[in-house]
Amino acid sequence: MSRSTGLDARPLDATVPAALRRRIMATLMPGFHGTTLPAWLERRLRDGLGGVCLFGGNIVSPQQLRALTAAIRAANPRAVIAIDEEGGDVTRLYYDRGAPFPGNAVLGRLDDTAYTEAVGRRVGEELRAAGVTLDLAPDVDINSNPDNPVIGVRSFGTAPQLVAEHGAAWTRGLQSTGVAACAKHFPGHGDTAQDSHLALPVVDLGPAALRERELLPFRAAVAAGTRTIMTSHILLPQLDARMPATFSAPIIEGLLRGELGFEGVVVTDALDMHGASGGGRGIPEAAVLALAAGCDLLCIGTDNTDAQLTEIVEAVAGAIAEGRLPEARVAEAEERVLSLADDVVAGDTSVTHSPIADADAVAADELARVAAAFDLSDHAREWLAEEHDRYSIVRLDTVANIAVGRAPWGPFAAAQAEPEESASAAFTANPLVVMTEDDDPELVLAAQSPVLVIGKDNHRHAFARAAIDRLRAERNRVLVVDMGWPSDDRAYADLTTFGASRLVGQALLHLLAGDASGLRPSSSDS
Repeated sequence: MSRSTGLDARPLDATVPAALRRRIMATLMPGFHGTTLPAWLERRLRDGLGGVCLFGGNIVSPQQLRALTAAIRAANPRAVIAIDEEGGDVTRLYYDRGAPFPGNAVLGRLDDTAYTEAVGRRVGEELRAAGVTLDLAPDVDINSNPDNPVIGVRSFGTAPQLVAEHGAAWTRGLQSTGVAACAKHFPGHGDTAQDSHLALPVVDLGPAALRERELLPFRAAVAAGTRTIMTSHILLPQLDARMPATFSAPIIEGLLRGELGFEGVVVTDALDMHGASGGGRGIPEAAVLALAAGCDLLCIGTDNTDAQLTEIVEAVAGAIAEGRLPEARVAEAEERVLSLADDVVAGDTSVTHSPIADADAVAADELARVAAAFDLSDHAREWLAEEHDRYSIVRLDTVANIAVGRAPWGPFAAAQAEPEESASAAFTANPLVVMTEDDDPELVLAAQSPVLVIGKDNHRHAFARAAIDRLRAERNRVLVVDMGWPSDDRAYADLTTFGASRLVGQALLHLLAGDASGLRPSSSDS
């Protein structure tokens, strides 16, 4: 079969009747490679593609992003334009330099819902100005397992009611700008020690336990009016012993729609993740199962292709023909997606400032506010109180999960963005040792006292633990900073920031510089 990329070429899935093809296409939301709209994707949009999901690799500048979203809308004014901007470690708008927002864990520790709502509104303003209509945020998972490799600081915290209140506040702030929110990952991805990008996590909780904990933030998000909710690729055997949540009608239709009363769009987490399409299932069959279970908008993945969409459309059409999937279910999904697209496009368009705001001039009071969320041991306070004209920095570079990616992080992102700022200049003047899991732990002994160690989720990585143990045994005056989610005993964290966004990194730099404007928290419970 010919695979022409011309706009007027016959679609690859031309064997599917045009009306049915358009209906199926309305439920699909692929990603793509590049910074301009590919011809194949433009053709799909003109043929009724329901949405496009943008990632960090699709963005190089505000002007380019605005041109890209305009091109998508020109091809299909009813297409949803989505992005995964959580305003913390997971950022797409600021993938080249780190987000100028505090992140959820910091917001939860501060426990100021007005500030959380304001942050959600600021994120929404940036997205609205960029032409984005759906933000795949906030993350309302409860991070009840400190060894969770994929949620961590993306969560507002460990207390269900706190997560519920801040998830609802963030949702209200975001949606006040006309951008739709997406509470995720239903029915809760917090109590896992596996990453669903790479495996199928199991959460062995029954309905009663879920109602007491995991479901509270989703109830709050529904009450706050979230337009969409994202499913998780996790198995809950006490609710459905065979299918992960994304493919489970008892979880989606029974729990989410029936018990929680959600009437909006159910979005899948990316179907290219192992938890969805792994084990030989494949993306086309995952799409069929997701639609059959009650999902409406299918996030396909990142660098998708025209051929993949053809396979999905043909698989869904085949399932309808075989009686495995009612066409009425697909029609219902199409109607919900188009209704969402119409509402967000018709929403408030008063945001006119330049997208991806320059956050170099962060107010001192916001840096102080962020630093108040840090957790400091007595040793950390003593180390910071000492005069350090010079110290060695050991950077522990762990492999980031796929959701976070390779975005710059922490003080390194802050110093890169503002190299002339005094706190940045003082930080970068110190010698740096970079260590990965492939390096010999002895490498860290190149660092001379005093030593500042900076990593993320230190306790979860054997090489990081070994390096810290070695330094503590051989060097005096070692301060260990964890910019992730620490273990409960804080064994590998003297100072914990609960996030590694650029804004959090700026607050840490000022704390290290002994800023006199009150940045230093007064107690470890602040």
